[in-house]
Amino acid sequence: MDVHLSLSQWTQSNNGLGNSIVNSFAIKGNIIFAGAYGSGVFLTTNYGENWTQTTKIENEPLVSSLATNSNNIYAGTLWYGLYLSTDNGANWIQTSFSNASVYALAVNENSIFAANNSVYVSTNNGANWTLRGLTTSQVLSLAVNGNYIFAGTQNSGVFASSNNGMNWSQTSLDNETIYSIAINGSNIYAAAGPHLYLSTNNGINWSQTSLNYQHIISIAVSGTNLFAGSNTFGVYVSSNNGIDWTQRNDGLGNLNIEAFCIINNYIFAATNSHSVYRRPLNELLAIVPLTNVLPVSYSLSQNYPNPFNPVTKIRFDIAGSSVTQTFLTVYDLLGREVSVLVNQNLKPGTFEVDFNASNYPSGVFYYRLTAGDYSETKKMILVK
Repeated sequence: MDVHLSLSQWTQSNNGLGNSIVNSFAIKGNIIFAGAYGSGVFLTTNYGENWTQTTKIENEPLVSSLATNSNNIYAGTLWYGLYLSTDNGANWIQTSFSNASVYALAVNENSIFAANNSVYVSTNNGANWTLRGLTTSQVLSLAVNGNYIFAGTQNSGVFASSNNGMNWSQTSLDNETIYSIAINGSNIYAAAGPHLYLSTNNGINWSQTSLNYQHIISIAVSGTNLFAGSNTFGVYVSSNNGIDWTQRNDGLGNLNIEAFCIINNYIFAATNSHSVYRRPLNELLAIVPLTNVLPVSYSLSQNYPNPFNPVTKIRFDIAGSSVTQTFLTVYDLLGREVSVLVNQNLKPGTFEVDFNASNYPSGVFYYRLTAGDYSETKKMILVK
């Protein structure tokens, strides 16, 4: 079988980083900061072409989390508390939150929040701290949206505060370990390992996205585009708020994704042992032609493998001389729509997409390609 590599893929962005274990990002203007276990904080001013290590933090602690506001950058560590830099890492000052672990950080314009077995807040750049509750479970993730604060805990789900952390209430998402929280407008996303959840009403109700049992530990969001990082299976992308997902690992040398960073037209993925990978955001979201050879006719290939469990690939050709509105849709045996894999204008080329049937039972499915006046349907078999 002739398998072509995509012309677009992740590329390693580790010049100056080596193979550091990077686990956190923060953005200040056009500067990207990366936190690394045992190596402190690095920065890049040219979108990852080169990284420079900032002044080493005292004792070279294990940096666990990063956050920035308009003036400062904060680095949380696993043993020595929280450090502050007012000059982009040229100098670091240990705040009064010291000799303690910091699992997560979040900031708004007035406060900085640090979490370990509870949540603390400082309104004077770390000079003083006040305990803000949540003492019943380890807090692994934080996210701030105005006066709303969301805390992801170990085994106890998501807690929310509507008054800057003065009071907390447990949301309906409980009995889960929440590794990462991301907010985009009214949408809140929570990565719980086996499941990825969405709330559209500040955590009052949660619904599972269709991405399940993929060990999701990191998430990022840009508009309606959602990015999920697994500690086993790499990167998943959804362009419709988590309804459908595509695995996009081409070029990745490590599939344990610790964190994401999105800036301008780039997305960065921090990995467990191969440092940082970078990819143009528009290429990751687009369906990219597999080759530069333009097909002479429209065609839909048989999926492979077939039968499959649970992922199969579907290849198709778009011919002509201009963009064509293209749909690739999966149906069940009764003709009910299961998933829309492609719904966009495509230039002529040969394309390939994945269909992940993790959430569907064994059986016969049909997939139909519609492009202009062309339409073709084929059968595939899921065997679990």
